[in-house]
Amino acid sequence: MTATPSPPPPGSDRASVSVVIPVKDDAQHLRRCLRALALQTETPDEIVVVDNGSRDDSAAVARAAGARVVVCTEPGIPAAAAAGYDSAAGDVILRLDADCVPGATWVADLRDAFEERPHVDVLTGGARFIDGPRMLRRPLAAVYLGCYAMFGVLALGHLPLFGSNLAFRRSAWRDVSRRVHRRDPDLHDDFDLAFHLGERHVIRRAARAPMGISMRPFAEPRSFALRITRGFRTVTAHWPFDLPPTRLVRRWLRRARARIGDCRTGGTA
Repeated sequence: MTATPSPPPPGSDRASVSVVIPVKDDAQHLRRCLRALALQTETPDEIVVVDNGSRDDSAAVARAAGARVVVCTEPGIPAAAAAGYDSAAGDVILRLDADCVPGATWVADLRDAFEERPHVDVLTGGARFIDGPRMLRRPLAAVYLGCYAMFGVLALGHLPLFGSNLAFRRSAWRDVSRRVHRRDPDLHDDFDLAFHLGERHVIRRAARAPMGISMRPFAEPRSFALRITRGFRTVTAHWPFDLPPTRLVRRWLRRARARIGDCRTGGTA
């Protein structure tokens, strides 16, 4: 069964949805991910798979499943993810990784969440482990995501974004697309994106957005250590301009200027 895009019914005002998946040499997991997307209760309008220099048949797997393949020769997930967002045509962009397995209502839940909260531009969800020792899946997921959220809030002053379960309006991406660090492969693209989207757009947690992820970050100590190193590098790449107090002051000043502008407009109307 292929993930053929199904547009909203004629006359529908439902937001169109693009799913973006960066991939490099992960054909087996990508096949499983695309199968899960094909079984969604509401299929996305398009699936964009960004091939970041794969030497396996990842691109062929994507095309066989009906996805549109975008080739990104710039190394690193930041460049690949940004290329996918640039190419996406949907009103809403959903992001996950090739080794993710979205629940059957993932697309529908995120689309509904945006419709229910029109003031929200960005949604970030949680996840559960779907492999590894069964008894460790729940506690490890809680520790992993809990520590990430705590560290992220301290560094950002607001919710961080989780790239394995992420959604945002395409208009929000266009607003920050020239600011993201897309040419630095040693940054976490989702954490970097959180700095830029959180500056001007409302981020909220997606309460309903089921996502299964791999326990691969814990498979090798070296791999997990690299994730930690990249996390700190992503933070320091934004210092001192994006320290939380500085960001809060800028946000307050923007809101104050907007209120003054609204008052002036109202007074001359």
